[in-house]
Amino acid sequence: MDNDKSISYCRVCGLFNGKDFQGNDYFPWGKDGNSPSYDICECCGVEFGYEDCSTEGAKAFRDRWIKNGATWYCPEYKPKNWSLEEQLEHIPKKYL
Repeated sequence: MDNDKSISYCRVCGLFNGKDFQGNDYFPWGKDGNSPSYDICECCGVEFGYEDCSTEGAKAFRDRWIKNGATWYCPEYKPKNWSLEEQLEHIPKKYL
């Protein structure tokens, strides 16, 4: 699923991060896909631009996160009908 929207998905868990709390467009790695925000993913807890700056780093963080139960970093934002399998399908191909 690599397309223009792929820069709005977490490289580790596939969470869509396309809007901020005010409804503005949000890109965890910037519009160019190369300028990280250093924010924390609400789902897996990765710091954009640190633990996910390489394919290997994203995979390693994902493996640890899943091994530890794939719990939400901010559980108050977890959707009621959340599906790990469906969300993982949104990880940009380069980071699988």
